[in-house]
Amino acid sequence: MRLPDVFTGAIRCFCATLFTLTFVTSPQLSKALTPEAAKAIAVGENDDRLAALAKAIAAPSDGLVRLIDALLDDAVKVAEGRVYIVRDGKAIDAATGAETTLPPNAEDVVNNNRVRGELDTARAAFSLLSEDRNTRAKAITELKDEANEAKLPIIDRAIAKESDAELKSRLQQLRAAMLVASSDKAKRLEAVAALASSGEPSVKSLLQERLQPTGESDPEVRAALANAIKAIDAKLVRGERLGVIFSGASLGSILLLVALGLAITYGLMGVINMAHGELMMIGAYTTYVVQNLFRQHLPSGFDYYILAAIPVAFTVSALVGAVLERTVIRWLYGRPLETLLATWGISLVLIQSVRTLFGAQNVPVENPAFLSGGVAIMSNLTLPYNRIAIIFFAFFVLLLVYLLINKTRLGLFVRGVTQNRSMASCMGVNTARIDTYAFALGAGIAGLAGCALSQVGNVGPDLGQSYIVDSFLVVVLGGVGQLAGTVYAALGLGVLNKLLEGWTGAVLAKIAVLAFIVVFIQRRPQGIFALKGRSAD
Repeated sequence: MRLPDVFTGAIRCFCATLFTLTFVTSPQLSKALTPEAAKAIAVGENDDRLAALAKAIAAPSDGLVRLIDALLDDAVKVAEGRVYIVRDGKAIDAATGAETTLPPNAEDVVNNNRVRGELDTARAAFSLLSEDRNTRAKAITELKDEANEAKLPIIDRAIAKESDAELKSRLQQLRAAMLVASSDKAKRLEAVAALASSGEPSVKSLLQERLQPTGESDPEVRAALANAIKAIDAKLVRGERLGVIFSGASLGSILLLVALGLAITYGLMGVINMAHGELMMIGAYTTYVVQNLFRQHLPSGFDYYILAAIPVAFTVSALVGAVLERTVIRWLYGRPLETLLATWGISLVLIQSVRTLFGAQNVPVENPAFLSGGVAIMSNLTLPYNRIAIIFFAFFVLLLVYLLINKTRLGLFVRGVTQNRSMASCMGVNTARIDTYAFALGAGIAGLAGCALSQVGNVGPDLGQSYIVDSFLVVVLGGVGQLAGTVYAALGLGVLNKLLEGWTGAVLAKIAVLAFIVVFIQRRPQGIFALKGRSAD
C-alpha cells in the first residue's frame, strides 16, 4: 500500500473510533448493534435498507455510528450473512466491533446517492450529541432540509441534553418541522404552534407546502397553518424594513464621506469642483496599489493593508488636490462658471490618466478577513461587516473634520479666509497658503471616501461619476458650509433613496429624490441649516 493510503486509512480509522467513543458510548444509547440489524442496513433493496436504518436510529446502539461511518467511507464488506468493516487491511465485525478474519469471498457494499444521503443525515443526527457546539449547530443546519419523524428519537435525546439556549430553540423548531406531517392531529397542531414563532423563510415554505390541497386536509390544522404563515410574514417584513433602513444608513454614510470634502471645497471655499469624484477615484486606486504591495511584499500582513491604505489614500489625493489648486483653481476664485468648466476638464484628464495606467476595466480590491462576512440579526437580515465599518469610519472622519475646523488654528484660518478674505489678509494670514491647505484637505477626504468605497463596490475609472451629483445634492440640501446639515442630508437622502427603490425601482427613485430636492430648495433656498450672523453676509 502506498504511504498516502496508509495515512488516509489511519485518519479514517481514528475518526471513526473517536466518533464512536464520543457519541455511541453515551449512556443514552442502548445495547450493542445486532448482526441482523447490521445486515439489514448493509444488504438488500434500498427501501428495505433505509427502513432498517430508520428503525436503528429510533433505538440507537453502540455499533450503529461505527457502521454508518464505515458505509460512507466505502469500508464495508459482506460475506456469509455477516457484515465486516475493513480498514488498513484489518477486519472487524460490524455488530460487535471485535477483530476477525475476513472471508475470501467477501463482497463490497455499494451505496447509491439516495442511500448515501440518508446515511449523511443519520450521521448528522448523531452529531447532535457532540460536546462541540459548532458540530451541533452544523448538524442542526444539515438536518433542517431532511426533517422526518423517523429521526424524532435522536432529536428528543439532543433536546434533553442541549444546554445552549439558542441551539435548544433551533432543535425544538426542527422537532416541530418533523411533526408537522405527523399522522396525529394533536402533534400537528402543536408543531404548527411552535413553528409560528420562527422567522425563517424555509419554515414559511414548509408551512405553505402543507397548506397545499395535497397536503393538510383537516380544517382546524389548515387554519392554524394560515395563522402561522401570517405570523412569520410579519417577522420577515420587520427584517426587510430593518434591512432597508440599514442599507439607507450605509448609503448615507458613503454619501457623507463623499460630501464632506465638498463641504469644504464648495461649502466653505465656494469652488464648484467637478473633479471631486476623480479625487475619490484616486483614493480607491491608491487602496488597490497598497493592497498589491502588501500581497507581494508582506503577504502575512495582508489583512491589515487597509490600515496602511487609509493614510496613503488621504495623502495622495491631498497632494493631487494641492497641485490642482496651485496650478488651476487659485486663478479662478470668484468665477464659478470658469471653475466648473476647468474642473470638468481636469476630471476627464484624470479619468484618461487612470485608464492609461491601470486599464479601462475594473480592478479587484479584496476585503480583509475581519471585514468579510456579516452578523446575522434575523433570518432575512444580515449586516455585512464592511458596511458596518464604513458607517463608523464615516462618523470618525466627520469627528476629525469637525475638530479640525472648529478646534485648531488651521480651522480658524480657514473659517476666517472664507468669511472675510481681505480682513484675514490684513491680520497677517497667508490666504493663498490657506486656500491650498483647505483644498488639499477636501481632496484628501475625497481620497478617504474612495478608500472606503473600494471595500463595497467596483473600482474603475468611472467610479467618481456615480457619486458626484449626489454629493453636490447633499451639500446643497444640508446648507452650504454646514457640517451638521451635511450629516442630516446624507443620511436622509440615503434612507429615502432606499425606501423609494423598494417601491418604484432605482431609476424612478433617483428622479423622485431629485424632484424632492428641487421642491425643498424652492421653499428653503438656504438648505436645512442656514448660516447665521456675519457669516451669512
